[in-house]
Formats: sequence, structure tokens, C-alpha cells
Amino acid sequence: MVKLIFYPILALILLVSWNRSERSSDMSPPVQIAEVPVPPHHLAEVARLENQIEALKKKYNTFTPNRPYLIVNTSDNEFKLMNGKQLIRKNRCSTGSYILLRAENYREWLFKTPRGRFRVTVKLADPWWYKPDWFYIEEGLPIPSIYDPKRYEPNVLGDYALGFGHGYLIHGTIYKRFLGMPVTHGCVRLGDDDMEIVFSTLTGGSPVLVY
Repeated sequence: MVKLIFYPILALILLVSWNRSERSSDMSPPVQIAEVPVPPHHLAEVARLENQIEALKKKYNTFTPNRPYLIVNTSDNEFKLMNGKQLIRKNRCSTGSYILLRAENYREWLFKTPRGRFRVTVKLADPWWYKPDWFYIEEGLPIPSIYDPKRYEPNVLGDYALGFGHGYLIHGTIYKRFLGMPVTHGCVRLGDDDMEIVFSTLTGGSPVLVY
């Protein structure tokens, strides 16, 4: 009978003492971590790196045009219309397919969008497309004279086009389902709404950055 009474009392005493120890451990002060002094030569190196970072920031800012400009990403087939560091518009586009076309007499064309820093050279409303030789070769047609009026075709480039050198254009498209894909012969295709905003925002000489 004594054992039956003793064991529950002992268990109760142990439980109370355990709870007290838990509360006391929760109230223990946090561990203090001593600060390790930095050697003077390390401080000088940190200061040098901070100055170098500031210089790079200033150099980076000089590369950012202080006027509206266009960025074309040929890897993701996206464009950004910027004004300084402010984003005006961003959306899909289509760029060069990188298909190589070979013809007789060792003629060949690599359909890629050129990369680099360019500027808007011409603005065209209601542009007509001048069919180059590769169009007739792709279609298996005889190549006409360079002055043949049949080379000119309307309603292919959308309502607006911007030239950025070497015969390449940024223009609208009738092939909207291909936006976001590398399918062009080198030009940059934009959706009609995007092209209208880009056309109205950029002026002659506006930077065009393609990468």
C-alpha cells in the first residue's frame, strides 16, 4: 500500500522539477558574441573595394541613355522600351531564325538579327516591303530585276517601321502567332499595338540596343 502511494508522489515531484528547469532555461540570458577587431590592412582593402564599386556605378550610369531607347533580347525574343531607367513597355517580339540559305554561285544568307548598339535611322508610316533576292530563291521563283515593281509589296510590315541600319527594320507583323519565336530573316517584329507605341516614342537617332 505504501508503494502504491509513494510512486505517484515521486512521479509528480519529478514532473514539477522538470517544468521548473525548463522555465529557468528559457529565461537564460542570450549568448553574447564578442566582436573581432578588423586588422587595419583589411579596413584599407574594404575601403578600396567600396571606392571601386562606386566608380563602376558611375560608369554604368554613363551607359544608360538619358532619352527613350529600345532594348531587344534576341535570346528570349523580348523587347523593352525604356526612358532612362524607367520601363515604358515590355512584350514579346520575333527576331532572326539563324537559318542558313545557300544558292547558286556561292551566294548565301544567314538570317540573324545583328547584335550591338544602333540608332534609329529612318521612320516609315505605311511601309512597303521590298522583296530581296532570297525571297525568290526560297519560293523557287526566278529573280527579277532590282527595279521590277513586283518586288514591292504593301501590308506586310504593319503600319509602322523603324530602320536601324544595314537594311534591318523594326516593324509590325501579320504573323502575330509567331511573336516570341526566332522566325524572321533578321528584322525585329513587334505586335501592332507595341509597334505603334515604339514608333511614337522613338525619334531619329534614338538608341537601339540588341543583344
